[in-house]
Amino acid sequence: MSISVLGGGAFGTALAIALAHQGPVTLWARDAGDMQRSRENTKRLAGHHFPDALTVSGDLTSALVADTVLLALPLQRLRGFLEAHADQLTGKALVACCKGIELSTGQGPVQIIESEVPGARAAILTGPSFAADIARGLPTALTLAAQTEALARALQEQLTTPTLRLYRTTDTVGAELGGALKNVIAIACGTAMGARMGESARAALMTRGYAEMQRMAAHLGANSDTLAGLSGFGDLTLTCTSEGSRNYRLGQSLGRGEVFDPNTTVEGAATARAVAQMARSARIEMPITMAVADVLDKTLDVETAVQNLLTRPLKEE
Repeated sequence: MSISVLGGGAFGTALAIALAHQGPVTLWARDAGDMQRSRENTKRLAGHHFPDALTVSGDLTSALVADTVLLALPLQRLRGFLEAHADQLTGKALVACCKGIELSTGQGPVQIIESEVPGARAAILTGPSFAADIARGLPTALTLAAQTEALARALQEQLTTPTLRLYRTTDTVGAELGGALKNVIAIACGTAMGARMGESARAALMTRGYAEMQRMAAHLGANSDTLAGLSGFGDLTLTCTSEGSRNYRLGQSLGRGEVFDPNTTVEGAATARAVAQMARSARIEMPITMAVADVLDKTLDVETAVQNLLTRPLKEE
């Protein structure tokens, strides 16, 4: 089966590079011309040369000929893209390679695919990974969640490489939530470190943040084991401890009182707002998520947010 990757960001480019070592791959990007000339993504993933089997194209129609299409697009723009190209995407295996919760609907990427292209076979690829590591061929393990066991097995075999190991599941809700919610906690952890609150504070935020992830997952019917795997705990560990995470870096800027680059896509910001709305409606206790949303909206300063968390009623763990 043929493969196309839609989206010329760092992660989409890295996946295309890794998969092209296995066979032909098409990478669709709006700025394809620059990449065709230089044979690398100098803007977003410089220094990683494209394999000969990787074709870069600015022609979406030719990219959509593939049987398996990886959607490496920002989550908040995914619905609009699918709606515009639903006819061309029907019948294909569509693999979301983005993380987050849609602000307007509270849906994750698989849910968005199912609603906009019901004739497609939806899946999500998520887990602890940085684009540069994947592009360099460093060992990386991810979760591949699909609607059915048959689709999960087929995609697992097609997309696994010698350095990219995929574990399969049919719990798409759990995989979606793990990848989305860990970004919110990463913002919280980055804020703590930016404000010089220390490693102990970060450990507490990671642990209690994971408890919030489990509460929302249980409410939405996800399997708790999925949250304990790569797409949940694994991704949480990586993004809460590394400056390679854009969400963590946003948090650092908040903690330091600095302005963050507005041109950098940070899915956790919109996700925090969306999940805070969901938690309020469902009366789910998610104080860290609420605090992150309030700090992002500037209705609460960092010092007050921390004080509010520290003075909450005492309870059992």
